[in-house]
Amino acid sequence: LGFSENYKIIELNVGGQVYVTRHKTLIAVPDSLLWNMFSKKSPKELARDSKGRFFLDRDGFLFRYILDYLRDLNLVLPDYFPEKSRLQREADFFLLRDLAKRLRPRVSKDNSISEEISQSDTEDGGQCCSSSGEPLRALSASGAMRSPSLDSRKSGYITIGYRGSYTIGRDIQTDAKFRRVARITVCGKTSLAKEVFGETLNESRDPDRPPERYTSRYYLKYNFLEQAFDKLTEAGFHMVACSSTGTCAYTSNDPNEDKIWTSYTEYVFCRE
Repeated sequence: LGFSENYKIIELNVGGQVYVTRHKTLIAVPDSLLWNMFSKKSPKELARDSKGRFFLDRDGFLFRYILDYLRDLNLVLPDYFPEKSRLQREADFFLLRDLAKRLRPRVSKDNSISEEISQSDTEDGGQCCSSSGEPLRALSASGAMRSPSLDSRKSGYITIGYRGSYTIGRDIQTDAKFRRVARITVCGKTSLAKEVFGETLNESRDPDRPPERYTSRYYLKYNFLEQAFDKLTEAGFHMVACSSTGTCAYTSNDPNEDKIWTSYTEYVFCRE
């Protein structure tokens, strides 16, 4: 019923990310979720994608650290890693109790929160950051949160861009389909982008970028411009410029057919 010798090498699809690993790696931690899946169940009982890979509906980016841990049961994270709380959630899901314990923030005697996790996790000696990249807020003796003052927030620029399209038919009033936004991109300093958008920021195209570096490869996990604008406004940003380009094309050579407009638009936001 279990996995035969034919399954020494296993392909996984985790949230759209493909991983290839050994069967013995997946069962390295007894009683973990992966151990139960790949030692107690047969291949026929497990979900697969269209290409036959075993499918897990979890965060594909963070699974790389889960797999690294399973290889030698050691946790080594990048110097700048603001996703500890999310990785802890993944460790809890996969029933990796020791890993989750290492990732759990520690509360010191004075009730302040520390994100030191283990000697193997090389951390920068400066201010700790939360999963959204913001400075951690200390707990007072009464348990109330002390928020950083508005004056301490860094100034800078963030550019929001999107490529949209809409179709205008012969009957404009009834056939117009406006602003179909495929993806909203975020350009600017990494620390500012993470402060504003937190966990709604998709970093998969530019992972592990230090907070003082700039990027143009982030994008948002939603496609509503107004939601992005609200986030920026709440963080003290205001729009200072915008630009747009557009092209028009017909779906066929017949000029009476629908017109398809595509455009690229950027909005520049500033916090002084």
